[in-house]
Amino acid sequence: MMENLAWQTSRVDKRQRAGIKRQKPCILWFTGLSAAGKSTIANALEEALFRRGAHTYLLDGDNVRHGLNQDLGFSDLDREENIRRVAEVARLFVDAGTIVVAAFISPFRRDREMARSLVAAGEFIEIFVDTALEECERRDPKGLYAKARRGLIDNFTGLDSPYEAPARPEIHVLTDRQGPAQIALGIVEYLQARDYLG
Repeated sequence: MMENLAWQTSRVDKRQRAGIKRQKPCILWFTGLSAAGKSTIANALEEALFRRGAHTYLLDGDNVRHGLNQDLGFSDLDREENIRRVAEVARLFVDAGTIVVAAFISPFRRDREMARSLVAAGEFIEIFVDTALEECERRDPKGLYAKARRGLIDNFTGLDSPYEAPARPEIHVLTDRQGPAQIALGIVEYLQARDYLG
């Protein structure tokens, strides 16, 4: 099938698209357990970046499963396909010159490395939202841990399905030491120091 396809090159490239936005595109990939605080921090970060005039788009795990990935379950293969699709979408946004904020449990290292491999060096920033399992269970805003403990949800990350923490994330945040707004500010400072923001 692929032999019948040809890549269509655009006369406008990523550098030009990013230049008009006065920013360096990248994927800010939040990973961590369910209820670790990924979406809360990602929302705070996007808001902080928007206030600074950055062009962003937030990809959230639950939101994507309402549309693009609504046909996927939570088996290991479906989780892999979920991340593959999201990574391809994020790659397109980077090509458009956008700063992508992606919040996904993404439990497997190989899937996060695959996402990293789709973009150029420096365009994938892994952010490990490090929250203890006990704290995630205490928060449990959707009641998922409780359901999993009662056997109502199978393959639940952190309980009966593994979570592989990043070995060398670009940013490692400990949610027991800082709140979402402080963490978001720290990430903005990281981006400013590395010239991602104009």
